[in-house]
Amino acid sequence: MRINKYLAHAGVASRRKAEELIKAGDVTVNGDVMTDLAYQVKSGDTVEVKQTQIYKEEPVYYVLNKPRGVISSVSDEKDRKTVMDFFRHIPERIYPVGRLDWDTSGLILMTNDGEFANLMTHPRHEIEKVYIAKVEGQANKENLRPLTQGVKIDGRKTKPAIYQIIKQDISTKKSVVQLTIHEGRNHQVKKMFEAVGLPVQKLSRVQYGTLDLTGLQPGEFRRLSKKEVSQLVNAAKGI
Repeated sequence: MRINKYLAHAGVASRRKAEELIKAGDVTVNGDVMTDLAYQVKSGDTVEVKQTQIYKEEPVYYVLNKPRGVISSVSDEKDRKTVMDFFRHIPERIYPVGRLDWDTSGLILMTNDGEFANLMTHPRHEIEKVYIAKVEGQANKENLRPLTQGVKIDGRKTKPAIYQIIKQDISTKKSVVQLTIHEGRNHQVKKMFEAVGLPVQKLSRVQYGTLDLTGLQPGEFRRLSKKEVSQLVNAAKGI
């Protein structure tokens, strides 16, 4: 197996990130610094990344219902709670696929498969993601219509989204809106609502491709079936 693919399957990083580690001189094979990006790892080879031996793990895939106030990273320099705290008994070296903001709850994938993670997060792959947002202001067809045509955030126009008004509270001037997008840009949903004058107060991702949070309370997770993983991969590849 090619060295970057080996590292990806071991949960170290995506293939692209693995190549960066190799170029930086952080990868050794049998004690020698690896410089050949095309090297084929053989049975009996000792592979180390930053002096830590790497073992090829069986790929695992989980869906977590992330609570608010939890960081979507492997560690946090401020010692705040991360998604990893829910997986302390899992032996594999898993990590989150993409990110949800600290104050955003909902569905996030966890895996040790770098190739899968890269497939899920690459900008060219348009996996459907559904969010429920509580916003300030009265949501209506007029102010939400631009979302269906694309709005400019960070200098680039978003792809058309689909919305559904779930609830309107005239007395408090707040609304609940479901938004379906096919991108994954930084803080995208919050910025889209802000662009149409409806600042987000509370946000949750409730669906990712064919997956939803049925049966999962905040902080709970479950392992994905082979069929569910295949469905996600096929959606990313447009199959």
